[in-house]
Amino acid sequence: MRRIALSAAALAECCSISAADTQLLFVSHAGETAYHSVQAAIDALPPQGGDIQIEPGIYREKVKVLKPGVHLKGTGKKPDDTIIVYGDGAINVGGTARSATLNASGDDFRLDNLTVQNDYSLKGDNPASQAVALSVTGDRDAIIHVRLLGAQDTLFAGKGPNGRMSRQYFSDCYIEGHVDFVFGNAKAYFRRCELHGIANQAVVYTAQSKRAPGEDSAFVFDQCRLTAEPGARYVALGRAWRPYATVIFLSTKIDAPVIAEGWREWAPGKTDTFRTAYYAEYKSSSIGANPAGREPHSHQLTDSEAAKWSLKAFFGGATDWLSSEPSR
Repeated sequence: MRRIALSAAALAECCSISAADTQLLFVSHAGETAYHSVQAAIDALPPQGGDIQIEPGIYREKVKVLKPGVHLKGTGKKPDDTIIVYGDGAINVGGTARSATLNASGDDFRLDNLTVQNDYSLKGDNPASQAVALSVTGDRDAIIHVRLLGAQDTLFAGKGPNGRMSRQYFSDCYIEGHVDFVFGNAKAYFRRCELHGIANQAVVYTAQSKRAPGEDSAFVFDQCRLTAEPGARYVALGRAWRPYATVIFLSTKIDAPVIAEGWREWAPGKTDTFRTAYYAEYKSSSIGANPAGREPHSHQLTDSEAAKWSLKAFFGGATDWLSSEPSR
């Protein structure tokens, strides 16, 4: 399993919430700590949210964050030290959304230096099912130095209530799974993240779900790395969950045997999404890069075209919620 080294500078890069304006609570398995579960601490926060520091350990629980301004931070040396884990599958809880180990719908949500896992697939007698580790649907959410572990549908990055678009930022994260394991319809930017395909008969890194051409949503992967286990088969960059799916890979190191065409049809022979979806790459490298062999409807971007998908351009210059992020 991949490990992520944590630096203090990187951990601090995303957080624009003033410590003086927030309440700080602590979670630990130690007897002297007021809160022994993450959910109990979240419930104890005021309506405007606050900071929660979580001591190293394994916290087996389902967590819901409905309040705005909630910041969950693991206090270990690395994300592996603090693990929030549960094992629900969509098949036994009545839907994909309900399977999430951590469901965050509040705006200005922060998640730092910990692991969120759905271990449903690790129980050998469970039938195949979607099983979400993290579901984020709030606006101005930042996920930094976090490991997201699952199989099918690991990360749901989606819209907020009543179809409101949500802006989300992921930096220096490790995300693993197999089928459609980064999915949803948010306006989500991934920087320096690793997407890792686990052994399966098919691996699809993304399933973006933009429904209409006028929706302001996309998944952008900037300076990321794609990897896969030896048992990962038929590895694809993505497929369109909805007709106007939009996914862009910028300067991506593809250390995985991605199929030559790169992208998959949602249901071959039944759907025809390549004509409407927008799939693009800019300067992909390593063994999975194959610009000449890609699906003809996909795009290889020029320098000027790629610049339109930079962090600043993507969020329309409104990056004050990422106060220490580069402005490019």
